[in-house]
Amino acid sequence: MIAFMKIDGMENYESLVNFGRRVRETFLQQTGLTCGIGIAQTLTLTKLANHAAKTWPATGGVVDLSDRSRQRKLMAILPASEVWGIGRQLNLKLKGMGIETVLQLADANLQLIKKTFGIVVERTVLELNGIPAITIDTLPTKQQIIVSRSFSERITDKESLRQAICKYAERSAEKLRGERQYCKHINVFVRTSPFAINEPFYSNNYSIKLRLATQDTRDIILAATSALDAIWRNGFRYQKAGIMLNDFSDKPGQIDLFDEMPPRADSDQLMKIIDKVNQSGLGKVWFAGQGIKQVWAMRRDLLSPCYTTKWSDLPKVII
Repeated sequence: MIAFMKIDGMENYESLVNFGRRVRETFLQQTGLTCGIGIAQTLTLTKLANHAAKTWPATGGVVDLSDRSRQRKLMAILPASEVWGIGRQLNLKLKGMGIETVLQLADANLQLIKKTFGIVVERTVLELNGIPAITIDTLPTKQQIIVSRSFSERITDKESLRQAICKYAERSAEKLRGERQYCKHINVFVRTSPFAINEPFYSNNYSIKLRLATQDTRDIILAATSALDAIWRNGFRYQKAGIMLNDFSDKPGQIDLFDEMPPRADSDQLMKIIDKVNQSGLGKVWFAGQGIKQVWAMRRDLLSPCYTTKWSDLPKVII
């Protein structure tokens, strides 16, 4: 979750780091959750500061990146892929131009960046140089969506792995609709543990390109399970699997007159109903392909207590 707060003039009353600590402590007290606080002049720099706050414990969860010299020191040690809105494909293109760190991106020729990548990346470079160019209304959309988990127990049968992939496909589709995007490219990956002793290692992935972009969970599940069929191998103990969506657009695209498989009727309306039910808290709708028992479910030994939904998780006070 991301939230922004405008704090112009706050430095006249107290240090920004102290203010950030107060916000963090208040958030922890009221929600029971920790968070990282990043402070800077632009949204993009603020996200970098937030990344630093969450990455290095010595910061205490708060990083003030208002000073330009501190900005450049941090940018020099971070890869360009850490910049908000720089996805995998875009990062590969930047590497091809010799731009590997955030600092190299910030110092890049602005006209060349705009000519090569367009106004969105130009705005990002301006932001890295402390010039506000992105507002809440112009926030960069995600370049990819990844849902992956490590299993609580190793998976050795295809049906269990198929159920897991179905669940991850469903979750990724929900995220896709949350971004109001459609995707054409679906990648599924699986692997065994690289640290298992006396066990063969296997890792593979498979991609499917859709003819028309979609945000329908059924389409994404169908493509994902087909991809799994291509990479499943017997005789391995699978430890992790996941799905990645990319090649986004804000609409499904134009169908061809001779298409044998037109888009599903009333797809958008059905997905909206499913999302509404699932977000209401009154019930849960899911696709049966993910199974019911789900013995493959992710490790839950570090799961936070559900104080608001489970009586058994309420803290006990002895007087």
